[in-house]
Amino acid sequence: MITDKATGRAKGFGFVEMSSAEETQKAISMLHGKDFMGRAITVNVARPREERPQRNSRERNRGGGDGGRNRD
Repeated sequence: MITDKATGRAKGFGFVEMSSAEETQKAISMLHGKDFMGRAITVNVARPREERPQRNSRERNRGGGDGGRNRD
């Protein structure tokens, strides 16, 4: 299970490595959309993470509001 670095809480997803493409497709067809603890789960093949341009801390802090800081 993947956890948030700051809080340590689960992010609600994880990864499973399968031994073959056939096993992968079987798991997807059997489990995708099934109920787990009252929620429909999504099962699919993981894709590589998309590269995003890095932003410096000044750019991150410009988004919505002042983050609780009032710098006049």
